[in-house]
Amino acid sequence: MKALTYHGPGRRTWDDVPDPVIQDAEDAVVRVDAVTICGTDLHILKGDVPEVTAGRILGHEAVGTVLRTGAGVRTVTEGDRVLVSCISACGRCTYCRTATYGQCTGGGGWILGHLIDGTQAEYVRTPFADTSLHKLPDGVSDESALLLADILPTSYEVGVRKGGVGPGDTVVIVGAGPIGLAAITTARLYSPARIIAIDPATSRLNAAGRAGADVVLTVAEATDEAVRALTRDGRGVDVAIEAVGVPESFELCTRVVRPGGRVANVGVHGKPATLHLEDLWIKDVTITTGLVDTSSTPLLLDMLTAGRLDVAGLVTHRFGLHEMQEAYDVFADAGANEALKVALFRT
Repeated sequence: MKALTYHGPGRRTWDDVPDPVIQDAEDAVVRVDAVTICGTDLHILKGDVPEVTAGRILGHEAVGTVLRTGAGVRTVTEGDRVLVSCISACGRCTYCRTATYGQCTGGGGWILGHLIDGTQAEYVRTPFADTSLHKLPDGVSDESALLLADILPTSYEVGVRKGGVGPGDTVVIVGAGPIGLAAITTARLYSPARIIAIDPATSRLNAAGRAGADVVLTVAEATDEAVRALTRDGRGVDVAIEAVGVPESFELCTRVVRPGGRVANVGVHGKPATLHLEDLWIKDVTITTGLVDTSSTPLLLDMLTAGRLDVAGLVTHRFGLHEMQEAYDVFADAGANEALKVALFRT
């Protein structure tokens, strides 16, 4: 089969690799019908995730069709159309028993495209199929379902839910890429009074406005004073969601949050950020981090099926699976290409 393989910082190939096989009774092999590229994949290619070794097939998001299952798989079967979650869950360890699947100690967690071969291929082996694959209803398209593999549960769980977004809150989302836009979409479910989006790219700010942001600011416009002036008493935002993964965006969040407010870090950081405790210690600020658990995926899938979750506009570029290298080039230069999420489909 063909697959996108990592060969060290800055090096990737789309080439022939062996087809995946069942290795454990709980495995399934899935034909990849739709797949996407994540900002985390770009971090891997920059060398920010040293656990990823040369020869690894990248990717952790896909929609596909089950081809084979191990003898222990009970809930999916050959021919089922499924969502391949970015998180695998053994279902038995202490963390899985509390739905904290991202921290699974039984061989799961974020392993696809990280510790084992991933989804940017014609076929993928998925461990723990019963607890890591989600059957898809006929009314949900491959493209829409693909957004539930990572960005929607990540933005919702690590950003909106950990940030404690509530009715009447003022929320700032720093970064209007796919994660930031998904955070706008899911934050709106809680009726905040105002959502402010910050990004350097005009095209992404326009997308943020379409997604439901009430105010959009360029990075130059988003001074601490300007952001605070948009809040109800000028003291800062209730919730600041960091959706980039660079020190400047995290530090901006900590400066504009109000006393008693919450900073929810979603971005993947490859460099240290300064935590100014000399300013924050007295402000009763809560800072959260996290890896998505995907415990919300069934809920989000129900909402998507019912038409209660608007994902239109998040995918801007579409390719055939064989155009993987071109898709990477477009996504890696998202600003110049006005790219948000790219999707690749079996043709």
